[in-house]
Amino acid sequence: MRGRVLVLNAGSSTLKASVLDIASEVAQASLTIPMGGSEVASEAVRGALDAVAGAGIDLASIEGVGHRVVHGGSAFTRTTMIDEGVVHRIRDLAWLAPLHNPVAVGVIEAARAALPSARHAAAFDSAFHSTLPEEARVYAVPYHWYREWGYRRYGFHGLSVAWSAERAAALLARDDLGLVVAHLGAGCSVTAVWHGSSVGTSMGMTPLEGLVMGTRAGSVDPGVLLAVQRDHGLDVRALEDLLERHSGLLALSGKTAEMRDLLALAPTDERAALAVAVFERSAAAASAAAATALPRLDAVVFTGGIGEHAASVRAGIVRRLASIGVPAIGDAPGEGDRVIAAGPVAILVVLAREDVVIARDVAALGP
Repeated sequence: MRGRVLVLNAGSSTLKASVLDIASEVAQASLTIPMGGSEVASEAVRGALDAVAGAGIDLASIEGVGHRVVHGGSAFTRTTMIDEGVVHRIRDLAWLAPLHNPVAVGVIEAARAALPSARHAAAFDSAFHSTLPEEARVYAVPYHWYREWGYRRYGFHGLSVAWSAERAAALLARDDLGLVVAHLGAGCSVTAVWHGSSVGTSMGMTPLEGLVMGTRAGSVDPGVLLAVQRDHGLDVRALEDLLERHSGLLALSGKTAEMRDLLALAPTDERAALAVAVFERSAAAASAAAATALPRLDAVVFTGGIGEHAASVRAGIVRRLASIGVPAIGDAPGEGDRVIAAGPVAILVVLAREDVVIARDVAALGP
């Protein structure tokens, strides 16, 4: 495949679309469409295609469509051509990623109907973490849960982490790196990367585990979850909804899940300030834990919306990592991929470009 690839990155509330020229890897169009869930996926896809056409791109010139899918479970460890069987299996994995996989299925079905002559492929955020060693995959629960039921750590944000690792190697002019990659956005995770492979990550069987996030709780004492079920009558569906959509920064602040708004409120709003502090502490703790999975820590990489743009949050996280040899940084903003501290543990900012990783994989699958 040598022409254009349309990349559709379906989130829980937005659909990001970009058209890349395969030869140059340059985005010829890039846009974000609001999307309220899988039930409006067809409308969002049509809006994205109309915008692409409005940018002067002939839809008939799109040879491939790459779809970001959050959870591939153990079934999908690489980018895969889409057929009805693949769609069915992605739908079956929705219980593991209820905010994401149903939306991805809706987008896939709408895009296949709108662009039937293009080759459609699914790129999985969990696939990058197929290299996790067994000690990083298993939970300390009855072992048959892992062997027979598949309850294990999968990890996510793999497409973003793969790009960050590639860019870190270019920025530091070496590829034998031990990295801690912090993808911080509406969803957040930290991954330990050794020589380009995932060896540890903070998210688990689902995208709920790990750091405090926008509306997701992150890791919580299981005893708390048992207590609210036992003492307050919350059933599984109510608990899932609270943990996925009404926790995290939103719950801590009582006002918003947006870090930009929290930082503006923090000087005069105690709960907003608390939310920021809890977030920084959570991200720092996960980063320090990820470093223990590496033989050597060469760099910390920040990516994702918060990681790229919230300089004061980066500084707050790094300040808490002094005990593992990470140098302090200022909170001055900057632009583009860059090294903001040189070492011995370097600190980098990398702009997330999952679309490039997805487009490459799609192009590699087709003639």
